[in-house]
Amino acid sequence: MRKTIFMAAAAAFALASCSTRETNTVSAVAAESAAQRISYFASHGWEVEEISERYVTIPESFSSVYEEYALMQDKQGLPLRRYAGRNARLFVYEVKNYSPQNKKMLAELLVCDNTAVASMVYSEDSGSIRMPVS
Repeated sequence: MRKTIFMAAAAAFALASCSTRETNTVSAVAAESAAQRISYFASHGWEVEEISERYVTIPESFSSVYEEYALMQDKQGLPLRRYAGRNARLFVYEVKNYSPQNKKMLAELLVCDNTAVASMVYSEDSGSIRMPVS
């Protein structure tokens, strides 16, 4: 009986520490204004110029491709998974200070409830180069 209680307590502690760790690594990034969005990129060394904005819906369940995108967001500390199934705005920017192999680079910022929930830098040629913003 004592061993069962100890195991249950250990499992509860492990679950609590995992969920706390996840909450601490995800941070809210304000993205209500154009200045805040550009500042987000600048804080990571990217010079960008907005070229488009459109409304999108974040999928409820992620395909394998979207799961890769979500993993990138997890590593950046952005809360994409929390916004599954929600409507969002996708802002696309031209990157002005980075052009590997003379490729035009774009950056995107997915915003929901005035919070940045996902971001990425990628090459315009269908994304042969993809990388996190941070």
